[in-house]
Amino acid sequence: MGKLKELGLNTICTHVGEIEDKQFKGSVSPVYMSTSYAFDNVDVKRYPRYFNTPNQEGLCKKIATLEKTEDALIFSSGMAAISSALFAFLQKGDHVILQQVIYGGTYNFVAKEFEKYGIEYSYTESHSIEDFKKLMQPNTKIIYIETPSNPLLGITDIKAIADLAKERNVLTMIDNTFATPINQTPVDFGIDIIVHSATKYMGGHSDISAGAVAGSKKHIEQIWETARNFGGNLSDFMVWMLERSLKTLNLRVKEQTKNAQVIAEYLDENPNIDKVYYPGLKSHPNYELAKSQMKNFGAMLSFELSEGIDAMEFQNALQLIKPSMSLAGLESTTVSPAQTTHALLSEEERLERGIKDGLIRFSTGIEEPEDLIADIEQAILKTKKELV
Repeated sequence: MGKLKELGLNTICTHVGEIEDKQFKGSVSPVYMSTSYAFDNVDVKRYPRYFNTPNQEGLCKKIATLEKTEDALIFSSGMAAISSALFAFLQKGDHVILQQVIYGGTYNFVAKEFEKYGIEYSYTESHSIEDFKKLMQPNTKIIYIETPSNPLLGITDIKAIADLAKERNVLTMIDNTFATPINQTPVDFGIDIIVHSATKYMGGHSDISAGAVAGSKKHIEQIWETARNFGGNLSDFMVWMLERSLKTLNLRVKEQTKNAQVIAEYLDENPNIDKVYYPGLKSHPNYELAKSQMKNFGAMLSFELSEGIDAMEFQNALQLIKPSMSLAGLESTTVSPAQTTHALLSEEERLERGIKDGLIRFSTGIEEPEDLIADIEQAILKTKKELV
């Protein structure tokens, strides 16, 4: 298909990795549901757990092209992707540096699993590169970051992390879920491995659970050696569904990102909102850094309601916006991180990371922003209590 790197994003989303229907000439990829393929006189011995069925290979090519990497793997969940990627490079006695605020599932995975295998780890106190430098040890093997981070939209200097890691011969991993490859391509700044919860923007319709890892052929091959033993492959029908969803990734994310900027600016001026976390606001402490490493600022934001407005009462009063566990669908949703994504952390651990009980994470959909604002306004009016 010509020089793939010169294709536009919509063209990549639509065409790269699609499987030609040679028999019936259909306009979409056929789905190959077989779990048993020939082993004799074939170029590839295919098996779903080996991540090499026709649909898996096609989808991985599309994701790798979007992330500007040589290769990719697709998994049954974001955590399957993250755990496989980390364990592929770690062994007893190794050390990992993680930034302080990351997805709660990743934090819980590290806390519950690393100790079993004798893997050491340290958390930074902030997003500052100086914090990462202080934690470097002779046995450090991986620096793991997430930017923008979940749920406070913190920004980490991707190039500074990559440069530090290369100086010390350390591997870098980034969770790029919130940004998506539409708004941020970490490989441009020197990151080795990119992970995604593909359940979110890549799926985009709140009906797929999946994960993805992208990187060099050498790194992906090493992850594959571990992943095929863990058995975290995605079924071929869901692979086909995800390929379908990725065709509109650029269109969806651009519209959601545009809406998020409008909502963030509205909330920032609202007297009933104490604080707004969105890297697209000039008041964000890392606005300039985000601007330098992101094409746009993404569709996720968080905010804290003023005293006198109960977070759960507010969310239950919403009529259009849905209180919902996940994020990144076409529809706008809210969630309380203290009760969901970071519920496995103790209250002390949550507060250390700035995650208050009243924090609301907002996933911006494709609705008209004026409709979303009107829904927020009516919910505030219903739940606001006059302070005595």
